[in-house]
Amino acid sequence: MSDAPGRPMKYPYTFSAKLAQFPMKFYFQNQWIWRYWLAGGVVLSIPIIYKIHKLANSPENVAIWAEKRKKEAQAHH
Repeated sequence: MSDAPGRPMKYPYTFSAKLAQFPMKFYFQNQWIWRYWLAGGVVLSIPIIYKIHKLANSPENVAIWAEKRKKEAQAHH
């Protein structure tokens, strides 16, 4: 059994065939948005993730979480 078909389909009907024939390399090399989308997304989301992390791990929130888990453990035993 061969690894790939002899020629590509004239019109790819399925999503996976369309994805396989999509010229990703061309788009990455010739359009700026594809290259900077990932880097920009990471740079813009790091402050948001940091603030959520800071809120979730505040001492007050950690104490509330510990108290809830203590009550839950007492209820099960």
